[in-house]
Amino acid sequence: MIYAGILAGGKGTRMGNVPMPKQFLLLNEKPIIVHTVEKFILNNRFEKIIIGTPKEWLNHTKDILVKYNIDLPKVEVIEGGKDRNGTIMNIVSYIENIKGVNDDDIIVTHDAVRPFLSHRIIQDNIEEGLKNYAVDTVISAIDTIVESEDGNFISNIPRRDFMYQGQTPQTFNIRKLEELYYQLSEHEKEILTDACKIFSIKGEMVKLVEGEIFNVKVTTPYDLKVANAIIQGSLDK
Repeated sequence: MIYAGILAGGKGTRMGNVPMPKQFLLLNEKPIIVHTVEKFILNNRFEKIIIGTPKEWLNHTKDILVKYNIDLPKVEVIEGGKDRNGTIMNIVSYIENIKGVNDDDIIVTHDAVRPFLSHRIIQDNIEEGLKNYAVDTVISAIDTIVESEDGNFISNIPRRDFMYQGQTPQTFNIRKLEELYYQLSEHEKEILTDACKIFSIKGEMVKLVEGEIFNVKVTTPYDLKVANAIIQGSLDK
């Protein structure tokens, strides 16, 4: 089976002085998370779409889904984890409990605050996820990447044509994800900010899927302005 995991567990501290986590802020008069979930609902291959959100925002999440007519049997809201990987694993545990997991089951995970993903990106993640243990959505790096180990001086400048910028979705074989995650030490779990790195540090291949420049993540007030400009531009066409 194919599942979607919407990662809405963050508190959005980089958004500044706002009354709620960034995923609930309005984008063209509709919460960002609603824009995101709607993209997944349009794809009928998902058995369940599971949203992981902070415990104190569970009811709010459910309420806005109902308000915007996303009160569907296939959409579930559960408590997220203390970080993105914890949220993914909470979603995986939920799937285990309600359905059980088969060897070929996959989960397409996506940031709740990336509302502009395309149908093509979702489809490519599903197709490659059915053939590979792990899939990462990326775009080629536009700027030169500079590495500094001490934060003061350059330690390396990698070749730009080898560099990519990571986006989401990221898609995983659920059984393999569980196997590798529970092999991690507590220290490894604390320093991992990306689920695909679970696979790479364990020597597993991660397939690349081409993303889109407009598949932006809304993290700061500037990002929100850019997102509003993108959506307004699409409406004006």
